[in-house]
Amino acid sequence: MAKKSPAKGGGTPATVALERDGAAFTVHAYAHDPAAASYGGEAAEALGTAPGRVFKTLVADVDGTLTVAVVPVAGSLDLKALASAAGGKRAAMADPAAAERTTGYVLGGISPLGQRKRLPTVVDVSALTHATVFVSAGKRGLEVELAPQDLVRLTSAKTAPIARIAAV
Repeated sequence: MAKKSPAKGGGTPATVALERDGAAFTVHAYAHDPAAASYGGEAAEALGTAPGRVFKTLVADVDGTLTVAVVPVAGSLDLKALASAAGGKRAAMADPAAAERTTGYVLGGISPLGQRKRLPTVVDVSALTHATVFVSAGKRGLEVELAPQDLVRLTSAKTAPIARIAAV
């Protein structure tokens, strides 16, 4: 996998963090449709990638602490499992404005990488079954593909079964 930046000398905080680390990654851009029902579903379809390899970044509140959950777009976040994995008792989805303010990204473009404030992060264990996974590169219509081990390392994440995968 090559190291590719979306723009010469530019990029997003996520791609800058990857470049600084020296991790192998590839940036994939696609035309974002504001009417899309699901940002992650749109990314998987636009990139021609299985939804199990494209991961969405969600921000939840676990016992008063904002926590990042990274789960496949083919499933949904199990809040109870996230609370347990994060060492808490209760989890709820975070206020969208708080998620944007804390991460520095807009909804639909929140990346687990390069956030304004590093938050505790839990990556669904299914990510480790793939050679590479896709996560938001920090804006709508931009994904970064990288090894799941690099994602976990760069976010200091725990891995746990926090996703409910829809039956096909």
